Amino acid sequence: MQRHILARCRHALTSDSWRTGGLMIAALVLAVAVGALGGMFRNAENRVDELTFALFSHEASGQVHVVELDAASMAAIRRWPWPRDRFANVVRNLDAAGVRSISFDLDFSSSADAAGDAAFAAAIAAARAPVALPTFAQAAGFSDKRQLDTLPIPALREHAQLASVSVAPDSDGYVRRLPFGTVTSDTARPSLAATVAERSGTVGADFPVDFAIQPDTIPRHSFIAIERGMIPRSLAGKDVIIGATAIELGDRYAVPNHGVIPGVIIQALGAETLRRGVPVYGSWSLPLLLAATLALAILTSRRRRAVMVRACVVALMLVAGWLGMRFGFDLWFEIVPAVTLVLLSGAARYTVLTYRFAEARRRVDSDSGLPNRLALKARAAHAADRFVIAAQIDDFDALKLAIEGDGIGALLRRIAERLKVASGAQAIFRIEDRTLVWLSPLPIDELEAQLDGLRALMRSPFELGGRRLGVSLTFGVADADMADPAGHAAHAASLAKRAGKFWRLHTVEAGEAISAELSLLGELDEAIRNRRIAVLYQPKLNLVTRRIDAVEALVRWNHPERGLLPPDCFIPLFEERGRLDDVTLAVLAQALADAKEWRAQGQRIGVAVNISAALLTSDSFEARALALIAREGLSDCQVTFEVTESAQFEDTGLAIAALERFRAAGVRISMDDYGTGQSALNYLKLLPLSELKIDRMFVAQAHVDKGDAMLVRSTVQLAHELGLKVVAEGIEEGACLEFLARIGCDYAQGYFVGRPLAAADLAALAAATGGGSAEPAPPPARLRVA
Repeated sequence: MQRHILARCRHALTSDSWRTGGLMIAALVLAVAVGALGGMFRNAENRVDELTFALFSHEASGQVHVVELDAASMAAIRRWPWPRDRFANVVRNLDAAGVRSISFDLDFSSSADAAGDAAFAAAIAAARAPVALPTFAQAAGFSDKRQLDTLPIPALREHAQLASVSVAPDSDGYVRRLPFGTVTSDTARPSLAATVAERSGTVGADFPVDFAIQPDTIPRHSFIAIERGMIPRSLAGKDVIIGATAIELGDRYAVPNHGVIPGVIIQALGAETLRRGVPVYGSWSLPLLLAATLALAILTSRRRRAVMVRACVVALMLVAGWLGMRFGFDLWFEIVPAVTLVLLSGAARYTVLTYRFAEARRRVDSDSGLPNRLALKARAAHAADRFVIAAQIDDFDALKLAIEGDGIGALLRRIAERLKVASGAQAIFRIEDRTLVWLSPLPIDELEAQLDGLRALMRSPFELGGRRLGVSLTFGVADADMADPAGHAAHAASLAKRAGKFWRLHTVEAGEAISAELSLLGELDEAIRNRRIAVLYQPKLNLVTRRIDAVEALVRWNHPERGLLPPDCFIPLFEERGRLDDVTLAVLAQALADAKEWRAQGQRIGVAVNISAALLTSDSFEARALALIAREGLSDCQVTFEVTESAQFEDTGLAIAALERFRAAGVRISMDDYGTGQSALNYLKLLPLSELKIDRMFVAQAHVDKGDAMLVRSTVQLAHELGLKVVAEGIEEGACLEFLARIGCDYAQGYFVGRPLAAADLAALAAATGGGSAEPAPPPARLRVA
């Protein structure tokens, strides 16, 4: 049932139109595009490139070789700049070896010795292989923004090709791209890499360098070895770039994936890149638009698992396409904005679904799987709605005690199914612990007949876990057009139950009564501050010593306008509204103060508090109650907390743990109204009890009724065998008192023993009986808050 309702709620809450998804994706695309234009993803894109280079690392082709001015060459020649006849020797040796091309990444813009320059120029002119010399532009000075063109001296460039070796690092200092060509001296020059690879391009346009190529796989030869004629055969047909690698010559740059490397190696990597194809930069906008199209499938997902699966699939598709374009077609797109859009779409949709799923769960009762009060409020009103009917389950606490585990949920579903079929309602809502609600289109006369039939229908027991359970319902009815009709209907059902009727219609007078109750609720804090919550004490007679050494305290409200109000006028209201803890603590504080005063007078009279089952799971109440007891400093066994035997704990485990902590603090635990519930023996097993209190319905006639006598006698015997004291209430005749004394009952209470008295009068009565003297640990009395 719960799964069915959750699935229905999930479908209703997650069904989105394509229009809604389109609007969301448009907003996300705009946000990502603005970020991309502002460079927000540049660092991430660089990191992705580095990861790609590392994952797809490969060796160089071997076509491009580097003749390096390395440390060995520097040590052999021992001067700088080198005589240019040495470069002439290298050119002649390389040309003789049959290299395909010779390129220099060295500055020849100034003259050296005339003989050396002439020898170098002659070697270039005589070479069969084309020789490329470098040209580049550089800043005029630190603060001078002009660009100065640098070219080889005229004698050298007469028979050489000029190639640009300009390198422009990014803003972070890394070199990631090289130009196809630049303009120096008003002439377009191809870059060294483009020259070696024989690729053409547009001047001013860049191409990305493939740093997946491993620099250490580029064949490298020492300049001094080549000059001396030690030329390997592998150089035949190869392209040679001559440049500096010695650290002292500088010309080193930071690059992705490889750290800092010489500029000549970057030129070689650029040539290797162009040899494999001409990389083309693609805009980030194309992958972003593709991602936007695919992300619609994410934003229209109805389940969170589908969101995650689709987001992963779309992201993988984008990455696979990106890699395919890069390595298959040399199209280098920026992928981070597109992937970011996919992730944002997935995160946004997942967040929306999580929120909506939580909202759906909030509209389902966790015990029964029925729609709850929130679902009722969210239900769209129908023109046919005439009345809201609330069905309250009688003796619901007893039913919960009789059913173990999650059986109460199954029972509620069975009740709801029967109500739904018999009433024709579209849905049954559980708005409170014991209250089921539905809407009806029937007029009031037909509705009364239907409610009578429903009550009769419930007489047929429910089969649950091998047990037959009878269920009785009390109904409340309210006009569907009024404010909070379900609440008024539930209140009407409560009033019907108190009046002994099976149904009640909410009326204006009932509304006025509610207003009066709410007025009392608003006056509670003031009443506590002004000590208008009064306590009277009904004595309890110790049947062994025949002394009054314990009392039962009864709460009253001394209202300035309505007079002395009995507990039935306000306790149920405060319990329903969650204010019973304040009343209980106020009465406890007064009772403890009176007990302390009696002790100061030489009388030891015990006090006790009747604790609502709901308060036992309140950490706040527990802490405040223990603080009150500790502050008054009463000795152990002078305070007792009573729990009604028919009460139902919201969380049995928490309630028992709280009672254990009270017991550890010296508070005795008593079971009130013993025998009126359905799980007395279970309570005796679970609760840390010190005392049983037999309900008056069994005690009042026990001295004349054999059945009651047997029940009372067996209860006293059972309690004593368990080490518990026994209190009998409702004593109105002396014969009953003597019967209790004969069977060994410990305490008696009732009008025959004494009526409720003020604290001073109670102390006088106890003194008259000799009560309150130093006897061995008499059991404490009960403080009643109902």
